[in-house]
Amino acid sequence: MPTDVIINLLRGAAAFCLALTPLTLSAPATAATTALVPVPEVLPLEDAVGRLPVAEEDRTGYTRTSFRHWNTGLDPADSCNTRNEVLLAEAVESPAVVAGCKLTGGRWVSYYDGQEVTDPGKLDIDHMVPLAEAWDSGASAWDAKRREAYANDQDAATSLVAVTARTNRQKADQDPREWMPPAPEATCRYISEWIGTKLRWGLAVDRGEADALALYADGPCEDTIVQYTPAA
Repeated sequence: MPTDVIINLLRGAAAFCLALTPLTLSAPATAATTALVPVPEVLPLEDAVGRLPVAEEDRTGYTRTSFRHWNTGLDPADSCNTRNEVLLAEAVESPAVVAGCKLTGGRWVSYYDGQEVTDPGKLDIDHMVPLAEAWDSGASAWDAKRREAYANDQDAATSLVAVTARTNRQKADQDPREWMPPAPEATCRYISEWIGTKLRWGLAVDRGEADALALYADGPCEDTIVQYTPAA
């Protein structure tokens, strides 16, 4: 066989192998990407409490400005920051929205105390697990980007909640051992959402907090379910 024919055949084979290479490499990459998708969890309250890591809290270095909020929210084009997006999402009756995402009217029910509110200015957006508590429980080790994601988390409906300013300020940075919503019917929902938020973000509990949560799991909230999806 002439030499030039052999060379052309070898070149053609090499080109064919190169064309197949991306197909060979793409399958593992796709599988790896799929494996990283967070899987939702649904657990009985007692089992959820058992999943919480127990560790001493440490507030060294904490400042509220360590958690950037409120940012531009889920839709930067709507001119609404995270606070107003949460208000819009939780409204029982939608408020009017004017230029600059100023809200007027509307109606909300603050589940902490069962109060109906028609003035958005009288509502606070509460971090289910307060920023200081999150810092104490593991967020001090996060970078600024993850702390911002935590402080503006709208991907879980339970992370941020519109409640009366009075109850939010009574709660401050206390955990369920120290403060609970005044409305009795809110108890088990609150415990479930507190635990779900800690599990979602991989936050720890201290021993006193763990014991208090276990009491609810063994008593009035034993039939309660915890639902959460780990944060990406």
